[in-house]
Amino acid sequence: MTGLSPVSASASRTVAPSASQQVAPVTGTTPGTATSPGSAASAGEQAPPRGRAAATASPLYRTGTLPTMRCQAGQIRAGSAASYRTFVTKLIRCLNLAWKTQFRKTNLPFSHPKLRFSTVKVTTPCGRWPTSAGGMYCSSNRTIYIGVTREVLKNAFVANHAQFIAHEYGHHVQHLAGIIAYYSNSIWRASASTKLAFSRRLELQADCLASAFLRQAADDLPLEEAQWEAMVSWVSVNGHKNWPKNDHGKGRSQAYWMERGFNAGSPSGCNTWTAPTGRVA
Repeated sequence: MTGLSPVSASASRTVAPSASQQVAPVTGTTPGTATSPGSAASAGEQAPPRGRAAATASPLYRTGTLPTMRCQAGQIRAGSAASYRTFVTKLIRCLNLAWKTQFRKTNLPFSHPKLRFSTVKVTTPCGRWPTSAGGMYCSSNRTIYIGVTREVLKNAFVANHAQFIAHEYGHHVQHLAGIIAYYSNSIWRASASTKLAFSRRLELQADCLASAFLRQAADDLPLEEAQWEAMVSWVSVNGHKNWPKNDHGKGRSQAYWMERGFNAGSPSGCNTWTAPTGRVA
């Protein structure tokens, strides 16, 4: 045995309607392998927790609110690949700054993820890009893959894409914090039902982390209250429909953790690993 455990961490699908209309979903998935979560710690830094404590007692839960962000990501023009690429690139830079600041409070090592755009479903070090996915994060090479397709470009609703991108970034945060390594080791020889239960906790946490960031960037996106409520309501009813195996949680569970993250504006609201089973169903 090599010491690396296989992991198929499905992720991000966030669907969002505008306040006045329903839009097509943006989906994603996050397979990976249990590689070393952080870069080599420099002076004053410490390695992330290992085992169950990495998920249940992460130092990130004690870091307070994320910084208020001025992302200046701009708008997305429906059908415009150039405006979408620009928006995603600027949002990733904003996420880098926000999470670098948050990790600094923990003394855990931090590194930026790579960003790759693709117009086709490429094969990644984590495996094949699932057919229905609009994007994915691969922990093996710390890369966020974003599809630039006609289906994705039909939706110009900024908050939808911001939540989706922040969700994929949330998996990078989980990787650096040692949470994905814990997940990977836990499901390696587990039953199918146990794997699904762990997957839901992983995915719902990424929903929550994304929403915590979205709250702190809401003024600059901009995101209005009516738009946020419409997005959460839509997810509550429809969020599970892209995931028939229920590896991402029911729509109401997704909406619950989105709201928890948004209300907290902090990772402190996102500990899905100690939550009652009913909250991660």
